[in-house]
Amino acid sequence: MKPRVSIVVTARDEGEAIIPCLVRLSESVGLASEILVIYDTPEDTTAPIVQEYSASHPEVVPTLNTYGRGPANAIRYGFDHASAGVVVVTMADGCDDPAQIDQLVRLVERGVVIAAASRYMRGGQQIGGPVVKSLLSRTAGLTLHLFARVGTRDATNSFKAYSTRFVRAVGIESEAGFEVGLELVAKARRYRQPVAEIPTIWLERLQGVSKFNIARWLPRYFRWYLYAFGTRLPLPEAKEDSTA
Repeated sequence: MKPRVSIVVTARDEGEAIIPCLVRLSESVGLASEILVIYDTPEDTTAPIVQEYSASHPEVVPTLNTYGRGPANAIRYGFDHASAGVVVVTMADGCDDPAQIDQLVRLVERGVVIAAASRYMRGGQQIGGPVVKSLLSRTAGLTLHLFARVGTRDATNSFKAYSTRFVRAVGIESEAGFEVGLELVAKARRYRQPVAEIPTIWLERLQGVSKFNIARWLPRYFRWYLYAFGTRLPLPEAKEDSTA
């Protein structure tokens, strides 16, 4: 059965900590799915754990990213190798709520190109996490919502569902960090494509260490923040993918 959703999970040296994430995904997602767990090198500690787990869980697909190191390349690799019409990006750290994936997917199937899980709308919440990072993210999200009309109050959150066709049409230019989510929201605004959001509760990870590097990635986020305020662009045709 062809999956209705391809779930892209970026992982870096998660080791055994990846198992609770995969268990929650399997328990929470009711739609037919494939789970692409993407790591950058064969030596990554995530690789053998996922390979063993996938033997009894065929929906889990151990996936070696060959586009280059870093989460942006891993996400781009996941989109290019997804077989479903909707892709959900989530992290391996367990911060996102997998029970919301089905709802996000159905919003995309109804016609939006991006369905965002929002920490900053009514009913949403962020529990834990660095204070400075949270303040910058909240400020960016609310100002983009108010002044650029991007369709979500949480443009920087990585936890979103995307139309595969839309992403293959506009492409991903990000090369480092997790700014892909902001890039695609900004492009949806420039191409005048619909974006929707639902409230989510984000919980700081309980195991492992966050890979987010605010000092290194902040200038890249700012680039896409400014891009969202640009003029309308004509939507290009989606490129057919031969790998899916």
